[in-house]
Amino acid sequence: MRESVELDSVDWRILEELQNDATLPNRALAERVGLAPSSCLQRVRRLREQRVITGSHIDVDPAATGLPLEAVVAINVRPHTRAVVDQFREFVMAQPETRSLLHVSGQADFLLHVAVADTRHLQEFLVDRLASRTEVRHFTSSIVLEQVHTRALTPPRHLRPKRRRRS
Repeated sequence: MRESVELDSVDWRILEELQNDATLPNRALAERVGLAPSSCLQRVRRLREQRVITGSHIDVDPAATGLPLEAVVAINVRPHTRAVVDQFREFVMAQPETRSLLHVSGQADFLLHVAVADTRHLQEFLVDRLASRTEVRHFTSSIVLEQVHTRALTPPRHLRPKRRRRS
């Protein structure tokens, strides 16, 4: 497990702004967090060097690309060895339907999030590709009815700005 990095309230404000818009220019970011542009740039560089910021991305709506049906698949693999886990992860991440894969503890070994065109496409993925894997012992799938999420991590309570009470 990685050692955590100590972040102050300004670092958290930078992270919040960049999580909301990773394309924000440095000058605008500096203005929003109350720093000089050079200081802001130094902080962002430090956050990248310390691997607090690990990348930038865009979100793509699967429905807009012809993949409106999403599902979560709980999967058990056997034997649950490093070699099998690594091989299974490599297979799953190479599938174009894969949105994300979580290796978890509990009843399932993996939770797989996929996006597909329709139920026939989901069936083909599950039956023809997933179930045909020798390490897959069991799986259950659930159709995603609604997805509500945030990528934004928020600061611990002691680093949050104090809110002023209205009189």
